[in-house]
Formats: sequence, structure tokens, C-alpha cells
Amino acid sequence: MEHVRLAEDLGYARAWMWDSPALYGDVWMHLALAAAATERIGLGPAVLVPSLRHVLVNASALATLEQLAPGRAAAAVGTGFTGRMVLGQAPMTWKDTGAYIAQLRGLLRGEAVEIDGRLVQMVMDPGVLPERPLPTPIVVAANGPKGLAVAQEHGDGVMAVFGGVPDFDWCALLQYGTVLEPGEPADSARVLDAAGPGAVVAYHGIYEAAPSMVDEMEGGEAWRADLESIPEVERHLALHRGHFTAVSERDRKLVSGDSVLQYTMTGDASEWRTKAEALAETGVTELIYAPMGADIPRELRAVAALGLA
Repeated sequence: MEHVRLAEDLGYARAWMWDSPALYGDVWMHLALAAAATERIGLGPAVLVPSLRHVLVNASALATLEQLAPGRAAAAVGTGFTGRMVLGQAPMTWKDTGAYIAQLRGLLRGEAVEIDGRLVQMVMDPGVLPERPLPTPIVVAANGPKGLAVAQEHGDGVMAVFGGVPDFDWCALLQYGTVLEPGEPADSARVLDAAGPGAVVAYHGIYEAAPSMVDEMEGGEAWRADLESIPEVERHLALHRGHFTAVSERDRKLVSGDSVLQYTMTGDASEWRTKAEALAETGVTELIYAPMGADIPRELRAVAALGLA
């Protein structure tokens, strides 16, 4: 909670928290603690994966967050990256994800929605949760045409990882890396610690999409051979271990000054500002900065000091 409180003090607009139960603690418990520990900063899960919880569970949790932090709640919903892949499952279809978002919105409006052939509604007594309809905005984590179509139909905005989407008034983009100190080399121990977990995720994501494409990346062919020496039944567990938090022994050989510069937003303060301005021109309205490494407060302070707001 000290990181969320610090982010609020530094002027960050929102604290998104991962929802990937094989990798992190329970997102709703942490959001509740954050609500009690802060006064202004927005709070929300990013991203909710429909297959992880019944839609009524997430609707009730969002309503509870609205009660604990009035006007500060938001949610992102997507098909699932680590939220499903660490379970050995492919992402959900956009058809099913869109239907889930429509149900979630209906429940937050106080409506009875059909789920599994039966009507479901939040019917708790007055005062248990805030009165519906609830204004909680929902963004859709999407990049391709099918996902963006779902975002247009059901979302208040879009959450992306590859760049801006100009058709949306709210376009949040996930970024990670570290702000270099004056004269600091990209291969310093501090930089590799702070940006390394983000750099190796590029290999994880490309491997999941098309394993052979990893061979074209630096060190990728040997890395893939090592990974594929693990029995397939448990390979997904090894692939995503330490996602965005630490670099596994298998991944360590992939982390270098070159890889953090290529696959993360690492650069000096001037380079960060230039990249942020370029992203804004592509339609990005919200940068989601994911700090990593042993000194999270340093990373939060360094990005806040850029004055990107």
C-alpha cells in the first residue's frame, strides 16, 4: 500500500492492479486496502478476465469498490494474457468477452441479465452496496480489429499495448522501463533490475503468438530450445514465472542494455518526454506506467518528475 499512497502523493491519476491469480495476490483485496489508504487516486483492476470469475462476483466487487472509494473506481476487461496463459489456456474469444462485458454493464445498471438461461441481478437490501445504476467506467483491453469492435460497442475506452488508437477518447497504453540518470549506461545493474522484467515479456508474448518467431530475436533460438526442453504439460508455468516482477534464471541471458532499450521505454528524461509526446500524437490519452525492480519508489518518483501530465 505504500506504493499506492506514494503514487497518490506524486500526482498519479490512477492505480491499476493486475488480475492474474497465478502470479499476484488477489486484486480485489488489494484494491480494498488501497481504497482505505488513499483519498484521491483512481483505482481499478486491469484486466479482469471473464473466465476467472462469475460476472456477478465482479459486479459485486466493483460495486463494493465504488462504496469504499466513491467516484474513483474503474475496470478493464480483456480476453486474458497471463490471466489465462499461466493456466495453460488460450485467450477467450471476443464474442464471449463482449457478452460478459454487456452482462457486467447490465448488472451495474441494476438490471436483471440472462446468464446460463436464468435471470441474475444484484438484489441485496438498500444500504448494502451503493444504489444502482453505478457510473463505473469500463475500458476494454484490445489491440486487433475484433477487440476494438467490442471496445466500440461495450467500452468507455480502450487499453492497448502496441500504440495509440485514435478512434477512442480514452486510450490507455501500458508502458514500462526506467528513466536513466544522467550518463547512466543502459546495461548498469540498476537499469537491468528495473527494466529487465519488462524486456523479457516481449519474448514471452511473441512465443505465445508464434514460437518460431522468437528465433529471430537476439538469443531467442537458444532460449526457445531451453524452454522447449521442459515437458509441454508444464511449459507454460515456466514461461511466465516472474512476469513483470523478476527475471527467471532461464530468461536472464536475454537481459542486456540492448534488450531493455529495444523492448521497454527506457531512456533519459528527454527521451521519455519525446516518446510520450509521440504517443499522444497517435491517440494515447493515458500512460499506464508499470514500475519494476527492487526500488519501486525510485521508479515512481523518476517518472512523476518528468511532468508528463
